[in-house]
Amino acid sequence: MTQPNPNNPYIDKQNNTQNNTQNFLGNLLDSNNSKQDFLKGALIGAAATFILTNENAQKAIFKGFAKISSLFESGIEELKERYEDAKAEINDADKI
Repeated sequence: MTQPNPNNPYIDKQNNTQNNTQNFLGNLLDSNNSKQDFLKGALIGAAATFILTNENAQKAIFKGFAKISSLFESGIEELKERYEDAKAEINDADKI
């Protein structure tokens, strides 16, 4: 039985391709990689550009902020009411 020629470029070609793909993905997810930083910056820039140039997206974002702020304000009012109720109960208990 003869051994395969180690200089044959077709031996383990598929395995080398898989290793290169795994190395690329591993390097891409590495925290010390400038490619990852570039991709993060590109995605953030694309999102910012989309928001700044799309009027419908701006309206949707502002509507969302308005809903959140109104929920927050109503929650604050509810807390104030509960505080006043507790305060009134304490005053009533002191009078008895």
